[in-house]
Amino acid sequence: MRFGTVALEQAEGAVLAHSLSLPDGRLRKGVVLGEAEIARLQAAGLGAVTAAQLDLGDVIEDEAAARLAAAMVPQPADAGLRLAPASTGRVNIFAEALGVAEVLAARINAINAVHPMITVATVPEWQRMALRGMVATVKIISYAVPGEALEQACAVAGEGCLRMRPTQRTRVALIQTVVGTSDSAKGRKAVETRLTRLGAALTDEAEAQHSQPALATALAEVLGRGQVDAILILTGSATSDPDDIAPAAVRQVGGQITRFGMPVDPGNLLFLGDIVGLPVIGLPGCARSPALNGADWVLERILCDVPVTAGDIAGMGVGGLLMEIPTRPQPRDPK
Repeated sequence: MRFGTVALEQAEGAVLAHSLSLPDGRLRKGVVLGEAEIARLQAAGLGAVTAAQLDLGDVIEDEAAARLAAAMVPQPADAGLRLAPASTGRVNIFAEALGVAEVLAARINAINAVHPMITVATVPEWQRMALRGMVATVKIISYAVPGEALEQACAVAGEGCLRMRPTQRTRVALIQTVVGTSDSAKGRKAVETRLTRLGAALTDEAEAQHSQPALATALAEVLGRGQVDAILILTGSATSDPDDIAPAAVRQVGGQITRFGMPVDPGNLLFLGDIVGLPVIGLPGCARSPALNGADWVLERILCDVPVTAGDIAGMGVGGLLMEIPTRPQPRDPK
């Protein structure tokens, strides 16, 4: 593509680079100049315009954006996504399902390395998405790009780069332990809000005294009812060790703890486990606040049936320093 000043006699087929106000109305940038447009320009007394002229093999911006978006999401309906029509070299990609966005970051990075005029921006990996939230945008910066570069970018996309992982675990139990005058209503409300925004619901609840036997009994009763896809435990006193009351109670009823603690703050005191395949999340105390904390990142993936390993949690530290929660009993910096 050649960009610069073009005499009107040579401008047919070129792309106007800047909008122009003419006596008979406005001629907008991005328009492909044909006989009618050139006649209007000549009538306005202009002899040349700033424009982009395509070389052999170049692909105009809208077509390029549409082709790349289609390569990134070849089956939008199956991926829970919608591709908007191309406009001004851009295709926006929207979520058509509640859930988290699966982003193949290595492929996105490889696409962005092909040519500086070919760009893709996405939400962070595993970002929780509302219906019709924008997951990604494909933007061709110049008015056209070399066809060879576009083909390379489409090839890098492989069989797709993006998809929604919709909510699968919609029935959740919350067990809270009570110490003295613990406020269980606050914890319930915050948890319910988190579930509702992903299309899940609190379908079983229990309270127990803050002791291993009492919590184990409550766990056994919830398991016996068999009506949930995941269990959340919120203790009235902080869980501070892998052998503390809540992890020990999970093991007492036949479960296991796969990770205790996470490098996200707030959220350090989370634990993750399972009981015969049923996920169990020990929520940190900060989960009583609606503010974002490390538990959100684990809970959202679990509800969408995305495996979360100990290694996944260990890798959350970069970017894991979140906003301080004002009501935190022990702030990071009391000053």
